[in-house]
Amino acid sequence: MKTLNQIIRLISLLLIAFPLVISCNDKKGGTKIEKEHSELKESLNDSIYGYHSDSIQCIKKTIKQNQSLSDILAPYRISYKTIHEIAVASKIVYDVKKLATNKQYEIICSKDSIPKAKCFIYHPNQVDYIVYKFDDSVSVSKRKFEVSRVTKTTSGKINSSLYKTLIDSGNSPKLAIELSEIYAWQIDFFGIQKGDNYKIIFDELYVDNEFIGVGEIKAAYFDHMGSGYYAFLHEQDSITEYFDETGNSLRKAFLKAPLSYRRISSKFSRNRLHPILKRRMPHLGVDYAASQGTPVYSIGDGKVIKAKYAGAAGNYVKIKHNSVYTTGYLHLWKFGKGIRPGSYVKQGQLIGYVGSTGRSTGPHLDFRIWKNGQAIDPLTVKPPSAKPIEEEYKISYFKNMEEYKNQLSKINVSPI
Repeated sequence: MKTLNQIIRLISLLLIAFPLVISCNDKKGGTKIEKEHSELKESLNDSIYGYHSDSIQCIKKTIKQNQSLSDILAPYRISYKTIHEIAVASKIVYDVKKLATNKQYEIICSKDSIPKAKCFIYHPNQVDYIVYKFDDSVSVSKRKFEVSRVTKTTSGKINSSLYKTLIDSGNSPKLAIELSEIYAWQIDFFGIQKGDNYKIIFDELYVDNEFIGVGEIKAAYFDHMGSGYYAFLHEQDSITEYFDETGNSLRKAFLKAPLSYRRISSKFSRNRLHPILKRRMPHLGVDYAASQGTPVYSIGDGKVIKAKYAGAAGNYVKIKHNSVYTTGYLHLWKFGKGIRPGSYVKQGQLIGYVGSTGRSTGPHLDFRIWKNGQAIDPLTVKPPSAKPIEEEYKISYFKNMEEYKNQLSKINVSPI
């Protein structure tokens, strides 16, 4: 009897559960769960920034010159009181004063005869977007589109310039900039030669299958005047840098040159005929000929110890980098923002602009380096490397390096 009651109870439980399973079945062969999931997916696809596309309209425009948030939203029935609330709420996320000319934006509006805005979306770049909601209460949030990465390779032999070679082979000009920055301390890219060649492994970035730019260069090889230079991306101590095949950092203490120049008009000399005074005297720097206003950058981190007009030197900046090295930048047209005695600068920071102040025959930069207080020829300086791969990272670094080195060896250099 006890056994029979147990059997009846088991059958009852099965009968209760079974209709639930049956009720999930759709007569057309699918399940309600599958159908609901499909409907949810369609609903998400039909939504625009959280608003169902059937109930709103999305207006896409670009910001005009001098156009403010008030100019944009007021025509869409948004009060100045609400616009002020949006501006206040946005300060800690993305200040509306930063809205820039020609940047894209969208306005989510009602479908009334006179549309009323519910939401404003600003795109400062192709990945980030700022959502300003004000249909109920005011809220501001910064979001990102999902970015996919596709690894690509490219190569080329230089006939005129790195930039032109990369463009002619269908690559983004940003690759030229990235490559020149990676090798800034090994190769003077204003002195590359015909026949120099390169191989690059890099990422391309996409949002919704649309190309948005070049990502990181993962590995590269550059042959300059018969000498080969490897670069491998690696992270240590939460810092991502480029290292060579021996594990030494490619980042040096100094940049190769402080500006983009046309030519070297005068080299370091202990006995140069002065072009103005017409007598022989030391020229303890290198003159880089460049157009008036060409940006001049600090070749390394340091402290500004002089920034003033100094007679024959004209507008003059002097930077102490460490206990060994000091650099000088003479004949500047004007100083960079914030450049004054006592201020600290970073490597690559703008410190001034090429000019012809002081005793000068035309626009140029007279660039000088002192080592332990003695003037030395800037063109012969071999700056020390930054920190190499640390012991704890060596196994992973050299394993990855060999894999990339093998991939680079299989890339054929494409003549352009």
